[in-house]
Amino acid sequence: MKSAPLTQVSIATSREAEEAVAELLLRVFGQTPSTYFDAETGETTVSTYLEKPAQWSTAARAKLRSGLAALAECGIDIGPGEISASRVRREDWAESWKRHFKPLVIGDALLIKPSWVKQKPRKGQAVVILDPGLSFGTGHHATTGFCLKQLVATRKVGLKQSFMDIGTGSGILAIAAAKLGYAPVRCFDFDPESVRVAKANAAQNEVAQLVRPVRHDLTKLPLASATRYDVVCANLIFDLLIAERDRILNRLRPDGVLVLAGILETQLARVKRAYQQAGWKLVATEVEKEWQSGAFVRRG
Repeated sequence: MKSAPLTQVSIATSREAEEAVAELLLRVFGQTPSTYFDAETGETTVSTYLEKPAQWSTAARAKLRSGLAALAECGIDIGPGEISASRVRREDWAESWKRHFKPLVIGDALLIKPSWVKQKPRKGQAVVILDPGLSFGTGHHATTGFCLKQLVATRKVGLKQSFMDIGTGSGILAIAAAKLGYAPVRCFDFDPESVRVAKANAAQNEVAQLVRPVRHDLTKLPLASATRYDVVCANLIFDLLIAERDRILNRLRPDGVLVLAGILETQLARVKRAYQQAGWKLVATEVEKEWQSGAFVRRG
């Protein structure tokens, strides 16, 4: 039986705005966008792929238009800003991913690669096998990349360290944490499809006993938590990071490290202020294009 085609939703934009447009598509559809840059025209096309035609609704189109308008109001050059949709065969989509997806190396500690790439790890380097799919998180987005670097930087070999991943997406952070030696590892996501994909990715990486993604809505979890973790990553939209600050912090040990991502550079000051008011300070940050992520520890 032939697989149903996917709906490809694309936005023609500028190189400057590609990450912001990718984040917009992610927020509207909850699925991984891909990016293609045409060196001749200087134009970038950001696309996402929908399994159900009903997802390409009037409401979704309106959200994309208003999101692009908001980016323009913030002074971001969105280029043409043209939205288009077409049907593509799954086979074409899969081959397109294979052409553009490359391995990702995080220092000497971590190699993330798709299953079809034969690159071998360096001695002592943990390997995460992750084939691009319809759920967010391949490590190549600036926000995910920062979280991975912090996981590596924070890991103390020989010591027991626990990890929680809030908004796990593809499960990449939780899987990487397990491979690096964090235990226990806990992760959850609001989107049931992300949970399904994260479980499959954990099984592919032979860490299904250590990484068991579950569906939770952060906003509905108890404010207090009996269990606290050494490292907590929350890769979420910035207003959720602020609104749910106390729920997030109540899941972190007082001497732990909090990694926050999913934040535009223009938004970090508000996030930083909110966590400073709760007694935490920014100790590491990284800016890539318009994104800025941060790691926090409790003020001494």
